[in-house]
Amino acid sequence: MNKAHSGEKTVFRAQFSSITDTDICHAMAHLGSPDHNEALSVDARQELDLRIGCAFTRFQTKYFQGKYGDLDSSLISFGPCQTPTLGFCVERHDKIQSFTPETYWVLQAKVNADENRTLLLDWDRVRVFDREIAQMFLNMTKLEKEAQVEATSKKEKAKQRPLALNTVEMLRVASSSLGMGPQHAMQTAERLYTQGYISYPRTETTHYPENFDLKGPLRQQSNHPYWADTVKQLLVEGINRPRKGHDAGDHPPITPMKAATEVELGGDAWRLYEYITRHFIATVSYDCRYLQSTIAFRLGPEHFTCSGKTVLSPGFTAIMPWQSVPLEESLPTCQCGDTFPVSEVKLLEKQTSPPDYLTEAELITLMEKHGIGTDASIPVHINNICQRNYVTVESGRRLKPTNLGIVLVHGYYKIDVELVQPTIRSAVEKQLNLIAQGRADYRQVLGHTLDVFKRKFHYFVDSIAGMDELMEVSFSPLAATGKPLSRCGKCHRFMKYIQAKPSRLHCSHCDETYTLPPNGTIKLYKELRCPLDDFELVLWSSGSRGKSYPLCPYCYNHPPFRDMKKGMGCNECTHPTCQHSLSMLGVGQCVECESGVLVLDPTSGPKWKMACNRCNVVAHCFENAHRVRVAADTCGVCEAALLDVDFNKAKSPLPSGETQHTGCVFCDPVFQELVELKHAASCHPMHRGGPGRRQGRGRGRGRRPLGKPGPRRPKDKMSALAAYFV
Repeated sequence: MNKAHSGEKTVFRAQFSSITDTDICHAMAHLGSPDHNEALSVDARQELDLRIGCAFTRFQTKYFQGKYGDLDSSLISFGPCQTPTLGFCVERHDKIQSFTPETYWVLQAKVNADENRTLLLDWDRVRVFDREIAQMFLNMTKLEKEAQVEATSKKEKAKQRPLALNTVEMLRVASSSLGMGPQHAMQTAERLYTQGYISYPRTETTHYPENFDLKGPLRQQSNHPYWADTVKQLLVEGINRPRKGHDAGDHPPITPMKAATEVELGGDAWRLYEYITRHFIATVSYDCRYLQSTIAFRLGPEHFTCSGKTVLSPGFTAIMPWQSVPLEESLPTCQCGDTFPVSEVKLLEKQTSPPDYLTEAELITLMEKHGIGTDASIPVHINNICQRNYVTVESGRRLKPTNLGIVLVHGYYKIDVELVQPTIRSAVEKQLNLIAQGRADYRQVLGHTLDVFKRKFHYFVDSIAGMDELMEVSFSPLAATGKPLSRCGKCHRFMKYIQAKPSRLHCSHCDETYTLPPNGTIKLYKELRCPLDDFELVLWSSGSRGKSYPLCPYCYNHPPFRDMKKGMGCNECTHPTCQHSLSMLGVGQCVECESGVLVLDPTSGPKWKMACNRCNVVAHCFENAHRVRVAADTCGVCEAALLDVDFNKAKSPLPSGETQHTGCVFCDPVFQELVELKHAASCHPMHRGGPGRRQGRGRGRGRRPLGKPGPRRPKDKMSALAAYFV
């Protein structure tokens, strides 16, 4: 906003927690100034995470991917929050592996309450680990015919309604009860927020402000088909004030802002919205009250107990039935001194069991406890360790570390345990919070933390042999990995194709590694060689519905011309005479992206196609034609390259049974009917359009079905060569 007199620009901040008319208007009427200290705290966190993560990630990735071929990870990353998150998972794995089961014994007794009912009694000693002692207790009690009542008690208890919902609790429930990963749950919640169904989903607060309008959101649900009766009853009887939780000073707890139905939202969005709404209604409901009855028995010298619960008032469990008190049989009415006939006394042999792998919900709890990440970044860190192949999500959304994840954490333990433990990150977070509060200097905290990690990085680089020793045991060297595929242009020996991410070719004789395009298959391309470096070409393909193109492994990693970038195949190579290059197979500019060129795929027959060398546009053409080749001539109208097509005599679309025709796919009326524009099922991530060089065989006008291309590049070799070196 411009000040009226001075003309200086002043920035104001509108603070709101839900996208409703009331909240937006209130925010615009009460504009405030941005908090400079909070902005500095965010800047410090971003710079620290970026610089530390990039340094360690780049070193690890280049070091280990250059030595081992079956790591199956395109990026061996490190992160100040990501790595401690992985550490929690590996720590639990280590406990499981080192666990030694122990045998123990439990004394179990049953008494007859009446003719049709038996009570199972719990032993007060719980269990013993000595077989002979357990047998002694059995001998002392098995001859008893009656169990005497020593005491009875009845006590009314309450199960408290939940605290107001914050982000961490929402993510925990989404993972443990709804089967939704934290990242997916967070994205779903953000969509619900932007559509106006819930309040802002990123909050650490579990306490509603005293002036918060609780009845307003509740009235929105008064006609909902699932919980209208419960809501109306609360509005009539009066709502219960929510429990006092933690006020983090950010946004209010997550609250439904308007009613929605399953048909309206559908799928995971509805399931998450339903839980958020039920949770909110539960926070303003009453506690669940129940009566707990306990009977203490004596069987010989040993003591046993039996307990039962009876619900007096369901309270909030009416709207959250999964939280209800489990149904138990009511206990018989008895007094001290009464006896019950013993039906059975026996000794049960059991074994201690190891802990299970961490669930996502348990991991979220650990991260929150140790200050790893924020409510907004916790799902990102968990998603990262899954995507990087450090852990796999098993049934029950349990996180099982992979071999790579285990080796990395054990390597950090061996070199510098602080890199994986949560303590150092927690200390950094405390310093960042002090910056936000204005109690610490931004530059001092940033400089000190970077200096600490710089020293750790140099020590890590000097001590990497310790982690490498663990890698040698778990993974195979590049030379021993993969299968022979194509010949090296330097030594003319076969290079091995390594399929594990990132896919690459390795020449063990030259000790050179060449990366390949991801997300596709690689095979040898007719044993043809690149005219520049004598490497055998390989063919990359994204499948029968996608695109394919040949490439030279050396040129792909070391662009031969100035106008080429790393990661370009033969369909983008500007070599003037190579039969596989853009100059020889390019037809005209892509009709959808400005920088791409439609290139004929010479391997696609008899279902011929042209594919854009930048985006995922594919043009299917001339099915069942014997031969399709790019002619030397150009179209007189659009200057795109002409195509020379030799059709099948039995299926020729040409008049009078002709089989050969030369024309422009953009202008020729015969060819226009034989070309169909589609999108590839998948493609190289680098080839998705966008700004880039505007070279090739034309500039398209973007008109469907195929559009009209612009002028074609000159085919004169000298002109083309001159263009390379300008």
